[in-house]
Amino acid sequence: MKRIGLLSDTHGYLHPRVFDFMGDCDEIWHAGDIGNMNVVKKLEAFKPLRAVYGNIDGGILRTIFSETAVFTIEKTVVAMIHIGGYPGRYTPDAKQLIAQHKPNLFISGHSHILKVIPDKRNNLLHINPGAAGKSGFHQFITMVRFTIDGNNISDMEVFESKRG
Repeated sequence: MKRIGLLSDTHGYLHPRVFDFMGDCDEIWHAGDIGNMNVVKKLEAFKPLRAVYGNIDGGILRTIFSETAVFTIEKTVVAMIHIGGYPGRYTPDAKQLIAQHKPNLFISGHSHILKVIPDKRNNLLHINPGAAGKSGFHQFITMVRFTIDGNNISDMEVFESKRG
């Protein structure tokens, strides 16, 4: 059993409560638009980090992380990309990633809108954790944590704080 903390679109900012909210997590996953190495260093010092780069990430972040990540945790196949769309409206790259790897869990960011959507057509759960940073149009900072036990995803919790 693994407890996962998921965030996206930090754009170089880490909310001070990220460490409390994700304190009992085994791993942190970042779905892109990290912003800078300071965010990476703080997260890596806190917990093991898996991440993909986003459209604002350049330079060193693109040498450390890839555009997509596919991995298995417990018995769950996970595919992650920053710009992925949503069930029924996936981007071409996301469609290809899903078709090739057949994940149980598909994660994307970019929209700054938190959504958790079962995708019955592709037999997966889609999660976009929204935006954990201060840059963008969103009104609330959001993050998600959940448990993966075998191929079961449960105990989903959302952190939400008024952006200020």
